[in-house]
Amino acid sequence: MNIEEFRELCLLKKGVTEEFPFDEDTLVFKVMGKIFTIAPLERIPSQVNLKCDPERAIELRETYDGIITPGYHMSKVHWNTLFLQQLPAKLIAELVDHSYELVVSKLTKKQKTELKGLI
Repeated sequence: MNIEEFRELCLLKKGVTEEFPFDEDTLVFKVMGKIFTIAPLERIPSQVNLKCDPERAIELRETYDGIITPGYHMSKVHWNTLFLQQLPAKLIAELVDHSYELVVSKLTKKQKTELKGLI
């Protein structure tokens, strides 16, 4: 999967926006204003950071040693860095969903209601 395909995958999720809040090379995807993915565009090979349940993060790092690593410049407990071209698209999509759902689960009741109301 390339970075453009990854971008399209993220934008399919309900309530997602894309921004460049840090600099012109770091694309950030948010749901209801909360970050669930960071994609440093200047990194080669293409990689992204995704939120992950801590236990699952360890399991993924062991299974995909060197391809899924602790989150670069992020909390190593809650974030993973994925090397996009080296992973199956189905797994990447599953991990995007997981990251998105983790963030949605922490939204306030009001934000969850607002998200449900979006088309």
